[in-house]
Amino acid sequence: MKKSIIYTLITIFSFIIISCEKDNYDPPKARLEGRIMYQDQPIGVRSNSAELELWQDGYALNEFIPVYIAQDGTYSAALFDGEYKMVRKNGNPWLPQLNDTIIVQVSGNTQLNVPVTPYVTITNESFQLNGQQLNSSFQINQIVENSELQELIVILDNSILLDNNINTSTKTVDLENFEFGDNFSVDMEIPENLKNEDYIFVRIGARSSMSNEFIYTNVQKIEL
Repeated sequence: MKKSIIYTLITIFSFIIISCEKDNYDPPKARLEGRIMYQDQPIGVRSNSAELELWQDGYALNEFIPVYIAQDGTYSAALFDGEYKMVRKNGNPWLPQLNDTIIVQVSGNTQLNVPVTPYVTITNESFQLNGQQLNSSFQINQIVENSELQELIVILDNSILLDNNINTSTKTVDLENFEFGDNFSVDMEIPENLKNEDYIFVRIGARSSMSNEFIYTNVQKIEL
């Protein structure tokens, strides 16, 4: 009976030591960060909709580390120093890469901008408030051959975090006479529930026929 109690105490004590050792592991101190880019320009997305994967060889589970992309195209991941493989996943508003793996050596704070080829881009955007109407002007450019413009929206909100799902007001632009490269001009009435705000945020989104996700301009703050 006494031996059984001693063995039980030894087992409990060993478990406590092992648990403490696990809890005492140092957290990752390195950081990998950067932006999703096309021709030195950041790509805007729906927050946490686009994702990268990081893999590190030599581990038994060999599980990937998900890296979510913020709406301004930035990403950040806390890691241990070492060599990683970065994979640009399919399902994003850019062309899947034939060689989709980027080898990155992480040491301390490491910067890596990730190049992509979007199906379409939005350029030369500008916004002008005229009374209770907001005018948006911009161009849509075809980047990937045979990619057509499926949907074009202008979105407003009183929060800086906005996309096709998170917004106060959305205007869908008529594409009947659309041509790539044309100058677009869209007037949008400020909705009643935003008229008394000191400022609002605006963003343009464009969705290609080859993707379920929009690509976006940077969020702009408009003083009312």
